[in-house]
Amino acid sequence: MTERSGQAGDATEGPVPTTPVCYRHPDRETYIRCTRCDRPICPECMRDASVGHQCPECVAEGRRSVRPARTAFGGGAAGRQGYVTKALIALNVLVMLLSIASDRGGDAAAGGSGFGGLMGGSTPLTNWGAVLGQAMFPDGTVGGVAEGQWYRLVTAMFLHYGLVHLLLNMWALWVLGRTLEAVLGPLRFLALYLIAGLGGNVAVYLFSAPNQPAVGASTAIFGLFAAIFVIMRRLGRDTSAIVPILVINLIFTFTVPGISVAGHLGGLVVGAMMALVLAYAPRMRRTVFQAAGGAILLVALIGLAVVRTAALLG
Repeated sequence: MTERSGQAGDATEGPVPTTPVCYRHPDRETYIRCTRCDRPICPECMRDASVGHQCPECVAEGRRSVRPARTAFGGGAAGRQGYVTKALIALNVLVMLLSIASDRGGDAAAGGSGFGGLMGGSTPLTNWGAVLGQAMFPDGTVGGVAEGQWYRLVTAMFLHYGLVHLLLNMWALWVLGRTLEAVLGPLRFLALYLIAGLGGNVAVYLFSAPNQPAVGASTAIFGLFAAIFVIMRRLGRDTSAIVPILVINLIFTFTVPGISVAGHLGGLVVGAMMALVLAYAPRMRRTVFQAAGGAILLVALIGLAVVRTAALLG
């Protein structure tokens, strides 16, 4: 039987093995592969994953497919950083500085009335932006919300009579705001703050003397007090520590001269109503319900202001 043998050591008949290279950097050899797409990746392209490493494209695709974290009430998780609370404080401080700069009499920071003079006095800026129903100014002109200066219902919540007035409100905003923003999310918290502040200012317009000006973030702050009570109750948490603080603030509201009772109570009531909308919205259509509830409150407040205007002009 005849046997045939080939040539020993002949390497030309099989495939030549090659070293894998990074799919993004062909000049770099690598033996590491993406755990999702199995493409070779160099150390520069590696992204740590729960198991192994992934390439930049697979990491980006994974991020797009993952739903962003939401709070219990549908808000964004970015609220944990407290960006809106910090921005509101910064805005109030900036407006206070502008108010002091506008004052030539020197009583913006101290002096004036309230708390032995420490509440500060009015300035050209507070005169321009305070809630004022209708009054005649020293130059003989008539102004106020009833005269078409509707902006006063918003600007008043960012103005303060003196540094102590500002510091008290900003401390309360810092304590309450961070908690509520983390639970509600940035947009919902901002809506709560603005609607509560507007509600308090509309109450001032409705129930205070037309020629009595009022400013301060306390309209919104009292709304936050009411909201944190409603939110904590909705989450099943203990609210025993909140009630005494709220009661103390209400006592101050009714006993300390110069404080707007209507503004504080208006902010408290509207803040509670907005918090109920945010906390008890049906889960299936939560965002729609919350937006609609906020819009209804806003329209109702504007309607009340319109009625008050008609009464003053009539």
